[in-house]
Amino acid sequence: MSIAKRIAANRAAQPRGSVDVEEWGEEGKPLRLFFTQVTARDIEKVQRKYKDFLASTSLGGMIEMIIEKCEDEKGTSAFTLEDRPILMSEPPLLIARVFNSVFNAGSSEDHAKN
Repeated sequence: MSIAKRIAANRAAQPRGSVDVEEWGEEGKPLRLFFTQVTARDIEKVQRKYKDFLASTSLGGMIEMIIEKCEDEKGTSAFTLEDRPILMSEPPLLIARVFNSVFNAGSSEDHAKN
């Protein structure tokens, strides 16, 4: 197996991360969003709209990443671009908390928790 194929196989075998968002839940249960690790491709896609995304992360860029990465438990996208105005109306700290969970998935801190 080539190195690239081994890398792809290892990435595909990684479990999804998740974040519970109490503010978006219902009936006293938080909304659980799932996501896979952020890849270079994901960052490149966000940087098409937000040129300095890595150097100067904006709320708009964070929301783009949330829309791109977050799924429900079945693996269906949790948000579409039509949801962007609603997400832009949320408190910045809430958006940052969800974004940080997504962006830092698979970090060494994450592995230490498991």
